[in-house]
Formats: sequence, C-alpha cells, structure tokens
Amino acid sequence: MTDESVSPIIRKMTEKDLGRMVEIDIKVLGESRPEYWEMKLALAERHSAVSSLVAEVDGKVVGFIIGAATGWEYGVPVSLGFIDTVGVDPEYQKKGIARMLFLEMLANLKKVGVNKVTTYVEWRDWGLLKFFNAMGFQKGNIVNLELNI
Repeated sequence: MTDESVSPIIRKMTEKDLGRMVEIDIKVLGESRPEYWEMKLALAERHSAVSSLVAEVDGKVVGFIIGAATGWEYGVPVSLGFIDTVGVDPEYQKKGIARMLFLEMLANLKKVGVNKVTTYVEWRDWGLLKFFNAMGFQKGNIVNLELNI
C-alpha cells in the first residue's frame, strides 16, 4: 500500500465498529479484550458531548480515537478535554491516520468550549510520546501517583 492510497473517511464511532476495534487491539497489543472495548465505547458515548471517531478506508475501519469533554466529574473545568485512546491498524500506521483522527477530535472539542486537552502515556511508549509531541503536547502540571498493593 502506498501513502497516496490512504484517504480515510473520518466519522462518528458506533457500536458496529466494536469488532474492528477489537481486531486492531489484537494486532497492536496481542490481546483480545472485547468486554473492555464495549465498556470504553459505552462510557465514551454516555459521558461526553463529543463523539469518539473512526477512520475508514474502503469501508473498513482502520483507526479510532476515543476522547471526551470532561467537565462532568471531579470538579474538572468544562474547558478541559481528554484523549483516552488512539488505535491504528499496523497496516495503516505512519500514513497520517492518527493525525487526521486527532485533528478532527480537536475541532469537535473546540466546538463545545474545550481549550485544553490532556492524555496519559506510558513513560516508555516512545511511539505514542513521539506522536503526541508532534501534535504539540508537552508535559503538564498533573503528577501521576501509583501505589502497588
């Protein structure tokens, strides 16, 4: 596949996309977690004014982004958005799919009054760190705390 052959349609994520999301997850992480993705999809739709998105190429979902406008919990201001998950089929990575999904999500977040977006990335996930750096993210003011029990 050449870079020129990829011109995805970006659209709202629906329940019918669940199967492809699970397939992409298996390709990327090597795990089958359909219940996890069912829960993620339900939460995303229930708790945000902004829809999560998928990218389709020739009618096939090749990537997705789950995000939200988070002003509904923990006293977080309405103006804050959150990117939860970005997933792209390995066959379609490095073709701008994640960037297109991200830019569309940003546009949608801006429409509902979001002026700052946050996300979590594992410290040594160099691919995601590089992607979010390219999108303009920088280290924020919140510190992640953990306790093993």
